[in-house]
Amino acid sequence: MENFNFYVPTDIRFGKDRLDELPAVLDQFGKNVLLVYGGGSIKRNGLYQQITDLAQKNGHTLIELSGVEPNPRIETVRKGIELCKENQVDVILAVGGGSTIDCSKAIAAGFYSEEDIWTVIAARKGYTGPALPIVTILTLAATGSEMNAGAVISNLETNQKLGFGGPNMIPKVSFLDPTNTFTVPQNQTAAGSADIFSHLIENYFSISTGTDVQDFVSEGLMRTVIKNCPIALENPEDYDARANLMWASSLALNGLTGRGKQGVWSCHPMEHELSAFYDITHGIGLAILTPRWMNYVLSEQTVGKFAQFARNVWGIVEQEEEVAAKKGIQALYDYFVACGIPMTLPEVGIEADKFEEMAQQAVDHSAIAEKAYVPLDAADIVAIYKDCLTESQFI
Repeated sequence: MENFNFYVPTDIRFGKDRLDELPAVLDQFGKNVLLVYGGGSIKRNGLYQQITDLAQKNGHTLIELSGVEPNPRIETVRKGIELCKENQVDVILAVGGGSTIDCSKAIAAGFYSEEDIWTVIAARKGYTGPALPIVTILTLAATGSEMNAGAVISNLETNQKLGFGGPNMIPKVSFLDPTNTFTVPQNQTAAGSADIFSHLIENYFSISTGTDVQDFVSEGLMRTVIKNCPIALENPEDYDARANLMWASSLALNGLTGRGKQGVWSCHPMEHELSAFYDITHGIGLAILTPRWMNYVLSEQTVGKFAQFARNVWGIVEQEEEVAAKKGIQALYDYFVACGIPMTLPEVGIEADKFEEMAQQAVDHSAIAEKAYVPLDAADIVAIYKDCLTESQFI
């Protein structure tokens, strides 16, 4: 295990019927609030009305930024920054999933940045400056953005989807009410669960050794997703299933499973190019890529960890390491299929014509070729993309 810092100061307010605490939380930071949200779901489920009623009763002024995209765009971030400056905003209230929260983080940093915020993001150096305080109300279990410092923003003009982050971008307070996810459609529930799973897998498969705490926590969280996603798909208002997915989402990417490990992620850099070029759902892209990546990097050097994954996560009983590993990969693939996730690129509108360009950008925008669990160059990534063109069988 490597040396590490673990800094997660977010005040988590978990559970149902906690929204009456919101005015006092906002008052810690001020009265002028930028309310950031996506489409119309928070209006349909009544959450928007609850928030506006509480704001009116308690003297908060809401300035609204609606329509945040599933892959939040730099233009929306810039619009939010201008709204904050024009209205002397004190605090940002992000109501939604990871896209809304990521957008809010970029706005919070961009408010103070002397440079255009895309220049900061594209520099790939992280953000060490100040940021407006952020409060979140989570409505989708997926990214874990409610409890970490990172954000991912898209620039469709340049076909770039880039991540950045900094300690002052961590939300100050996050409300995690599982009932706010009861109305999430099945496809989004499945995609969000695949996103959680991918975060755990990316941290689990690392070149570092001696990380039993991180690995065993990851295995438990993966089993949690495996158990509870099908329940939530069958019964969207099962509180315990939604609660377990929501808390797993936060713990999967708040540093708990990744600190103390070396290396960079593999599937996320490859998927970021898919959604940068084709604007697909992030979790779907990850689900398509992950089993193919696993199979591609399986070797004598990696088979032990993949066999551990098969046995400890899927309960596979098999003495032969390679057979166990293959069965684990197949189990993951079959699980995504059972959750209703499309598992080939053509199903989400992607063909092979831009594979080389996307693969090169994945290399250029990350350290996947040097520091990944198994380093991958552009040719390797193209091969993995090609494996995603058709349905797969691993055993």
